[in-house]
Amino acid sequence: MRLSNKVAIITGGAGNLGSVQVSKFANEGALVVIADIDSVKGKLIEEDVANNGGKARFVNLDVTKESSWIQTVKQTEQIFGTPTVLVQNAGLYGSGKITETSEDQWDAIMNVNAKGVFLGTKTVLPRMISAGGGSIVNISSTSGIIGSRISTAYNPSKAAVRVFTKSTALQYAKSNVRANSIHPGPVDSDMLNHVYPDTKVKNLRSLEIPLGRFASPADVCNAALFLASDESSYMTGAELIVDGGLTAQ
Repeated sequence: MRLSNKVAIITGGAGNLGSVQVSKFANEGALVVIADIDSVKGKLIEEDVANNGGKARFVNLDVTKESSWIQTVKQTEQIFGTPTVLVQNAGLYGSGKITETSEDQWDAIMNVNAKGVFLGTKTVLPRMISAGGGSIVNISSTSGIIGSRISTAYNPSKAAVRVFTKSTALQYAKSNVRANSIHPGPVDSDMLNHVYPDTKVKNLRSLEIPLGRFASPADVCNAALFLASDESSYMTGAELIVDGGLTAQ
């Protein structure tokens, strides 16, 4: 199996993207911590993984709190051992042009999307290094590469993840820690339904993508699985664009 006995923390593990990753990683032999603030969904996913023969445990995590991260890593080590894989999905979206965006909205999005990735990396790194290395996979977005006509804080937050990942890669390559980012285009998920509540508008938007559809959570999961595995052992500081050709136009 591709992730046999690797200990993985997956943030946003109860969400659309994260839950698919949890199941797939567990099927590939990983020992998975489902890190999320949604304990109801998290527990259900834990049970589902167990019913399918995998190993996963839910741990409550607020990615914006360093103390919560410290506790999550401690619990991970007590349950499964030292984490060698960290996948950071937890994210928050918000729309509105610059003059329509409040300071509180800006701070909330930056806290989850950018600060959360910083705190997770900072907390997990020492333990990962003590284990001889590992892989950090940060879920950014094509929004971290281009600007937006409809949102203000989301794109800069994802751009921060993009460049922070490269800095992590450079600073810790000699410690055998790899850090890479994934940049999905629009993913068919609850977040996308919030952005496009009108089904007709949503369908028209999908036609703008060269491959003619939105990404599925599985499309993003497959990229994360590759970066978490030893198959990508010579990749660090890279960014994988999973967008159906959207940004190639």
